[in-house]
Amino acid sequence: MSWFPGAYETKLGEFLARICEPYLSLFNFIPPIFGISFAPWVALIALEFIENGLLYLLAMLGLGGF
Repeated sequence: MSWFPGAYETKLGEFLARICEPYLSLFNFIPPIFGISFAPWVALIALEFIENGLLYLLAMLGLGGF
């Protein structure tokens, strides 16, 4: 959202910030490198691991049709 000027002030921007910021704040312990925060990348990777883990558990339980 920082790429679009004024995006945080829109209703959509406020909604996305309210939804995403609590999750992203879990990864704020990672210091920015050259002013670039890698916390969103780590958050996305964590979501991938969680998704794959849940799909694996569903497959092991015989509930997944994937």
